[in-house]
Amino acid sequence: MIENQKFRPAQVIGPLGEPLTLETLPPPTTTRWVIRRKGEVVAAVNGGLLTIDEACDRYQLTLEEFASWQRAVDRSGLPGLRVTRVQHYRSLYERQQRY
Repeated sequence: MIENQKFRPAQVIGPLGEPLTLETLPPPTTTRWVIRRKGEVVAAVNGGLLTIDEACDRYQLTLEEFASWQRAVDRSGLPGLRVTRVQHYRSLYERQQRY
């Protein structure tokens, strides 16, 4: 009954092109979230290494916070995760949607 078993890859490709495993993800005690770490968590979820619930539990994130990271990566890539540039990338995305 293989179709009933969950498949979890041993590694996925991270945002900088390096392989990510559960051991190389940021530690659960992370409090300083730089764009690389945020990108690694998003890549792990997108690649199936973690589920969204596991990522939120492991890193004490709200679903909304993780979803905002995912939206930022989808819209602008890693630079979209910069906290200091959120308004810039948001306005850029809104302008692109108008045209």
